[in-house]
Amino acid sequence: MRIQKALAQLGVGSRRGIEKAITENRIEVNNAPAHIGQTVSSKDKIVFDGKLIRLSDETLLPKILLYHKPDGEIVSKSDPKNRPSVFDHLPRLKKEKWIAIGRLDFNTSGLLIFTTYGALANRLMHPRYEIEREYSVRVLGELTEIQMRQLTEGVLLDDGQARLESIIFEGGEGANHWYKVTIREGRNREVRRLFEKLNFTVSRLIRVRFGQIKLPSHLKRGMHLELTQKHVKEVLKEHNFELNQFKTPQITNKKKSKKNYPF
Repeated sequence: MRIQKALAQLGVGSRRGIEKAITENRIEVNNAPAHIGQTVSSKDKIVFDGKLIRLSDETLLPKILLYHKPDGEIVSKSDPKNRPSVFDHLPRLKKEKWIAIGRLDFNTSGLLIFTTYGALANRLMHPRYEIEREYSVRVLGELTEIQMRQLTEGVLLDDGQARLESIIFEGGEGANHWYKVTIREGRNREVRRLFEKLNFTVSRLIRVRFGQIKLPSHLKRGMHLELTQKHVKEVLKEHNFELNQFKTPQITNKKKSKKNYPF
């Protein structure tokens, strides 16, 4: 990280003030005068006006939260009908905000993923990456093999051609039958509309997986679970994010404060 950015993030001063101090030879790196744009890390010894600053590269990862959405909640912070919102049940954040990765309609339950990292949300939602979603679907009636094949080969909806990636019959009793389906798009009510196109009514729709993230079996409806840093790293790596970008400089000697410096 460039020295003026690192010191500014520590609260030592503004970037302009730090650049001025560098030109006045008041900052040294490893016993040599610092220069503007110089890269520094935790391995370097920085001296500012005779005061030693040692950096530690602390990794501050974004947060990822899993929420088991029940029926009857909207995925929005405001609603003219004043219906319950999933955001009412999430932990409060001071400096960040929760971003929903995709949506589930009012009558759909299951896995919702939230993050504080906008780039990750965009990556997982962008149609280009075709992230697979898996649902458990209960319908009234039983599909024939031909109808199941129709859904995977594609049918024409109002907003264009759509298809399921896969569909597996999972049994049922009486008029209700369960299917496990996967899809690689996130269009509005797409799974429901695919079944409706073949004159089947979806009576339950539960999202159980988004990409490689599954709905934990122990996570009850209306409850949330924050991923550990280990699992956050796995998700970021899987989607090709460099972990180094989340490193933030810290002063190893916590007694140092910006009051020691002139700006």
